[in-house]
Amino acid sequence: MSDFYSFKFIESSASIAFKNHQQGELEHYEARNALFQLKTLADYDQLVCLPALNHIDKHWYQIETARKVIKQFGGRAMLSDEVGLGKTIEAALICKEYFARGQIKSLLVLTPATLVSQWQMELDQKFAIPTITTDERDSDPEEFWHLNDRIVASINTAKHKSHFQYVTARDWDLVIVDEAHHLKNRRTLNWKLVDAIKKRFILMLTATPVQNNLVELFNLLTLLKPGLLNTEAQFKKEYVGSKNGRVPKNPAKLRQLMREVMVRNTRSIVDVKLPKRFASTITVQPQAKELELYEAINQYLRQQNRSIDKLTRNNLLMRAGSSPIALTETIKGLQKRFDHDELAFLLKRAKGMGEFEKAKQLVDLLKKSTQQRSGISAGNPRISSAQKTLVFINYSATMTYLSKYLEKQGIAHTCFRGSMTLKAKDAAIEDFRESVSVMLASETGGEGRNLQFANTIVNYDLPWNPMKIEQRIGRLHRIGQTQDVFIFNLAIANSIEAYILKILHDKINMFELVVGEIETILGNMGDEFDFSETVIDLWLANEKPNQLNTAFGDLGQQLLDAKQSYQEIQEFDEQLFGDEFEA
Repeated sequence: MSDFYSFKFIESSASIAFKNHQQGELEHYEARNALFQLKTLADYDQLVCLPALNHIDKHWYQIETARKVIKQFGGRAMLSDEVGLGKTIEAALICKEYFARGQIKSLLVLTPATLVSQWQMELDQKFAIPTITTDERDSDPEEFWHLNDRIVASINTAKHKSHFQYVTARDWDLVIVDEAHHLKNRRTLNWKLVDAIKKRFILMLTATPVQNNLVELFNLLTLLKPGLLNTEAQFKKEYVGSKNGRVPKNPAKLRQLMREVMVRNTRSIVDVKLPKRFASTITVQPQAKELELYEAINQYLRQQNRSIDKLTRNNLLMRAGSSPIALTETIKGLQKRFDHDELAFLLKRAKGMGEFEKAKQLVDLLKKSTQQRSGISAGNPRISSAQKTLVFINYSATMTYLSKYLEKQGIAHTCFRGSMTLKAKDAAIEDFRESVSVMLASETGGEGRNLQFANTIVNYDLPWNPMKIEQRIGRLHRIGQTQDVFIFNLAIANSIEAYILKILHDKINMFELVVGEIETILGNMGDEFDFSETVIDLWLANEKPNQLNTAFGDLGQQLLDAKQSYQEIQEFDEQLFGDEFEA
C-alpha cells in the first residue's frame, strides 16, 4: 500500500507535552481530541464528511448504507435500492467519505450517455466533487485518460476501441458503475471493460440486478468479488434450480453470500411514504400569427435539416414555443452563422409578435389556483391559503418576459436564476417561502434546497428529456412533502411538446411513476436510445398529422413495452431478494 493510503500520526506539541506529563488543560484537551479523531478515522463508526454536506437531505438509511459498504464490504458493493430511494446519493456519499479520509485520489464514474451531465452536476453541486466528463474532452484519448483523475464517462465512449486501452492502462481508486444491469452478460464489451479496469473500490448501482436469469447475478457479483461464487458451472450446479435459470436452489445459502456485497433498501423497510401527485396537460390554442410563425419555423428546419446541427435545431424549436423574446435572440444568433434568406422573414415575424398565448394561459392558471386554494382553506382552517407555485422556465429571456407580464397582471412573484449570487438565491427562496405565492425558476430550480413548502409545479417550458421533467417533480415530490403535489404542463396545440406529453402522459402514465422509474424504463430501450433526439428526428421526418400520429404512436408503444418489461423484472427481483438486504 502506498503512503498516500496510509494514516500517519505526526506528533503535535500537545501530544509531546501529554507524553512528557507537561500538559496544561488546553494541551490535555487537544491531545485527547486528536486521539478521538484518529480513532474515528480508523473505525468508520462515524462519517467524517457529513458536517460539510449542507446541500442534501441526509436520510438515515443512506448514511447506514455508506457505513456498511465502507466498514463491512471494504468498498466493493452493489447498491440495489428500490427506485427513488437515492442510490446516487449513497454512492456519492461513499465517494465523499473516501476523499475526506484521504483514501482515494482517482475516481471514474461509468454511466449511460444520457446521465453523464446529471452525474457531474450532482457530484459538483451537492458533494463538492468536481469532475471532467467525456463530453468535455478536447485532447487525444491517451492524454485525457492519463491526465484527469476525476472523470464521469459515458460507458459507450470508454469501451470504444480508441479509448479502451487507456481507460484500462491506469489504476483507479474508485469506480462507480451506474445502471449496472447493463453488465449482466460476460460476453459484452461493457462487462469486459469493467472487468479489465484496475480498481481498488467499486460500486455498482442498479434497482434491477437480475432481469432474465440467475447467471446475470453471477456475472455482476464476479466483478465485485471474483471467486465469491466460484465458476459459472459450479454456481449453476449449486444455486440454479431450473432450466430457464430463474428458480434459485439453496436460496438461504445464496442470500448469505449476497449479504457480503449487496445492499437493497426498500420503501417498506425505510418507511418512505409520499403523498399523491396529480398531473394535467393544459393545451394552449395559439393565435393565428403564432401558429403561422411556428409552422414557418418547422418548414425552415425541415428544409435546412442537414445544414444545421442537432443542438441548434432543438434550441430553435424549443424557443419557438417559449416566448417571442427568446425566439428573437436565437434567430439573431442564427443569422450570424448561416446565410439563409428565411431567417430575415422569421425574425421580422418574431419581433412583431405581441403577448404570447401561453403567457396568458399561465396567468389564468395562477389566478384560478389562488382562488381555488382560498376557497378550500376557508372551509378547512387546517389548510393554508398561501398557495405556492413553482414555474419552470428554460430560458433567461423568457423569464424576463414573464416576470414583466406577471407584474403587469398584479401577480406577486420572485425569480430564481442559476446566474444569481448565493445571497440573491437565498433571498429568492426566502421571499417564496414567506411573501409571494409564485417563483419563476430556471432549470436549477433551487437544486439542493428545501422547497417542500410548495406543492404545485408548472412546466411552462417542457424539457424534451423525461428525466429532466422527473428531476423537476422531485424538487417537491420528495421525502418531507406533506401535501399532494399538482403538476401542470403547458403545451401549444399540435406542437412537438404536445406530442411528447401525449405519449408520456397518456401512453405510459409517466407522472404516476415513482421518481427514478422512467430512467430505468428508458434504459430498457437500449444503450444508444436518446429520447430527445428520437422525438426531434420523428418530428422533422413527418410533416402531416397522420404521419406524426403514426410515428409517435409507434414510439409510445415501444415505451409501453419497455415499461411492462421493467415491471416484470421488478416482480422477479422482489421475489428473489425481498427485504433481506437492507442497510
